[in-house]
Amino acid sequence: MSGHSKWSTIKHKKAATDKKRSSEFTKLTKSIMTAVKIGGSDPLMNFKLRLAIDKAKIASMPNANIDRAIEKASGEAGGAHSEEILYEGYGPGGSAILVETLTDNKNRTVSEVRHVFSKNHGNLGESGSVGYLFDQRGSIYLEAKPAEQEARMMEIMELPLLDIEQSAEGLEIITEISNLETVKQGLADKHIEYKSAELIMHPKSALPIADAQVARQLMGLIEALEENEDVQEVYTNADIDETIISEL
Repeated sequence: MSGHSKWSTIKHKKAATDKKRSSEFTKLTKSIMTAVKIGGSDPLMNFKLRLAIDKAKIASMPNANIDRAIEKASGEAGGAHSEEILYEGYGPGGSAILVETLTDNKNRTVSEVRHVFSKNHGNLGESGSVGYLFDQRGSIYLEAKPAEQEARMMEIMELPLLDIEQSAEGLEIITEISNLETVKQGLADKHIEYKSAELIMHPKSALPIADAQVARQLMGLIEALEENEDVQEVYTNADIDETIISEL
């Protein structure tokens, strides 16, 4: 088990504004539709669609919106084709940044992503420049107060986990991709609720960030990337000090 405060911890702590919620729904709709076009409209047979629907429900996206996205994608024979593109770069303090995008115009997207990096103390790198620092894993995030965490960890240790990462806000369970559904079911069987369950790019090791100015610059870069309509997820290997997180 580790105590690193990864970016996922900060994400779950940030309050969602109406503007951000609207933007989030747009991105979730896009993700659902792309999953349908790639693997079909049956969640039982389409793992990526199942994860996209779960993520949408956790974000309180109305069922009608989810159904509408699936129906629309199922009925579209042609139209603009969206593709998943992963961009790699460097942020303040030498941090590694991965940016998952879903776009129907990669020239537009790469130009916009490069612009955000350059304006926010970062640099867009070449393919492969930092990707080797991450592994694709399953992630399940549970809210738990520090006093509750030890008992909660004892409850779930029997499940097929790779790691449990602690923070002041909760626990992040890291799994092999193949075990994500098994762990989700195990939590359901134990009546343990979770805030998110998804595939992530998990850093192999953490880069400590103890300078408040560097942390603020890094947060600014990540938030600016997330505001882009084509950006689905942003990952970093930065491990920001807990005392700094509380002030952000």
